[in-house]
Amino acid sequence: MSDAKPEEAGVPADLDALLEAIDEAADPEADAVVDDALNIDDFDEAAAVLEVLEDDEAEAADQPVADQPVEGEDVAAELAADADASDEEVVVDPYDAFRAELRSLPGKWYVIHSYAGFEKRVKSNIESRKTSMGMEDFVFQVEVPMEDVVEIKNGQRKLVTRVRIPGYVLVRMFLNEDSWSVVRHTPGVTGFVGNSHNPTPLRFEEAFNMLKSLVEVAEVPTAKASGGKGGKAVARSIPAEVDFEIGETITIKEGSFAGLPGSISEIKPESGKLTVLVSLFERETPVELSFDQVTKL
Repeated sequence: MSDAKPEEAGVPADLDALLEAIDEAADPEADAVVDDALNIDDFDEAAAVLEVLEDDEAEAADQPVADQPVEGEDVAAELAADADASDEEVVVDPYDAFRAELRSLPGKWYVIHSYAGFEKRVKSNIESRKTSMGMEDFVFQVEVPMEDVVEIKNGQRKLVTRVRIPGYVLVRMFLNEDSWSVVRHTPGVTGFVGNSHNPTPLRFEEAFNMLKSLVEVAEVPTAKASGGKGGKAVARSIPAEVDFEIGETITIKEGSFAGLPGSISEIKPESGKLTVLVSLFERETPVELSFDQVTKL
């Protein structure tokens, strides 16, 4: 008996070879071509369809390897880009980081008053008392806000660090009767600012502005400010003429007290500085500023 398929099935016997070739090609379009071939009555038309497919495969095979898409190429490119990005230094604003850290600390910040010139001693005394009296879980941190300023002596500019607000010390603590007593009765402390027995803590922005001098900011070397050997760019331009008067009201435009009004109590033309009385914690506090840190009203 012959193995040939009957003609009435609608599939020419020679089409088996064509179908076999399509299967071997393993092309994604093979299934579609098979379906088309099975539905074509004319064998010549089916052969023409297969010939077009074979021509496309031959053209792809002749294409240079570099022009052909490589599997996973896009993924590799993305991974390489991510690696390059991770190698780049991430610049973080130190003040933003300090602000976030400050919010996470336990306790609240209170201001205590001390004798001017004894701020650092008061800080040391409180830290010793909280340890000796077992109050570390209630009195956490003591800070004396400092600032860097430029002083001019004998025509030479010198960067010095000084107490920012003389007579004031900041304490972070949980306030209760015992912690209040430990701080209040520390030698050199004259009292809490505000209600002496029930003081009001600083608002967050007040505490941040008072303490942001603790943030270490990367120095930018500059030859001009340091005689060509690199250093801090701290020099300020000093106006040639003094256009201020004692008792005049000004607004601070730079620095920690930016935006606050003040009254001029002293003018130092030789160093280009003013002593300005600023109202802080219901007290007038002297603050030394450069001429270009203030503006007239």
